[in-house]
This record gives sequence, C-alpha cells and structure tokens, in this order.
Amino acid sequence: MTWPTTLPLIAILRGIRPDEALPHAQALVDAGFDAIEIPLNSPDWALSVRRVADVLGSRALIGGGTVLRNEQADALAAAGGRLVVTPNTRPSLIAHAVARGLHVAAGFATASEAFDALDAGARALKLFPATTYGPGHVKALKAVLPPVPLFAVGGITPANLAEYLKAGCLGAGLGSDLYKPGQDVARTAAMARAFVDAYRQATA
Repeated sequence: MTWPTTLPLIAILRGIRPDEALPHAQALVDAGFDAIEIPLNSPDWALSVRRVADVLGSRALIGGGTVLRNEQADALAAAGGRLVVTPNTRPSLIAHAVARGLHVAAGFATASEAFDALDAGARALKLFPATTYGPGHVKALKAVLPPVPLFAVGGITPANLAEYLKAGCLGAGLGSDLYKPGQDVARTAAMARAFVDAYRQATA
C-alpha cells in the first residue's frame, strides 16, 4: 500500500477562510508540499476546497479533515477534494469514501482501530493525537501492522518530526505549528520550509 504524494507531509489549514485559502495553499506548494487538508470545521470550508483544488489540484492532493459522516465525504468530493482525513475510526464512513474514489487517511489510536480501518479500505492511518502516545507507541504498532502509510498527527513540530519517522511513521500531518488562523502567508511559507527541511534531514 503506497501513499499517492511525493512528500508525506499533510498541511492542515484548520480555521482558514476562503479568501485566505489559495494564497496559503500556494505558499505550501511552492515550499514542496503536495497534500493539503482543510478541516470541515473551518469557515465555508467547501468554498476553500473548491478554490484550492481548481488551481492546485493538479499539483497537490487537496481534501478535507475532521470528516465524520458520509454526506460530508460526498460534499467534499463535490467540491473537488480527493483526500478524506478522519479523526476517528468509522468503518462505514471509510468504506463509503473509498467507494467514491477518495483517498482515506483514517484516524486511530489502537491496533484494533487500525485493523478495522484497513479492513474498510483506508489507504493510510493517522495516529491521533500522536504526542499523547509518543514514538514508542508507533514502534509497537509497527510490529503488528502490515505495510501501510502511517502518519503522526497532533503536536508534531520540526523538532520532533524525526522521532516519529525513526519510530516507523511515513510522515505526519501538521497543524497549529504550521498554520494558525489569521497568520500571514509569510509565516506559513517559513514554517513550511522548516518542516520540509526537517523531513529531508531526517530521511537523508
């Protein structure tokens, strides 16, 4: 099972507004990101997804996070999104999204949840919240999981990213350390470069 982007870092733009979405997404892509998640609890999220997907959809995997229900996955697909990120393990939602042709990164915490997500068709797993469990949890899970893209999400910074990669994560989802609502594009660009540099140093 493989991940469909080149750089296994998912930029999470929680709280972004439609008028801000494209400039920040462009800064991320320019820095090397090719996966962007706009959480569904952001203002008018579908418009943000549409604007970003229309311009950058050929260069990056654009989608939504905090997807909880089938109809949300449908709305995301209608807006041009191709990535579904969930905070939890809901097999019926995962199977529905997969049937729609969407890439699913399913949130989980335990081995049981991980296998339920994979059985439902998830393409990747999202350990959340990662820093609550730590790299040791990742290492233990990797001993029993099949080869599957595993992302650490929640509390990941340029300083601790390498620990999770060394423990067995393919990559990470990056939230408040990368983007906070209202920050300027220059800050997003600077943090994006810091994460890309941290990833490249850790995997060199």
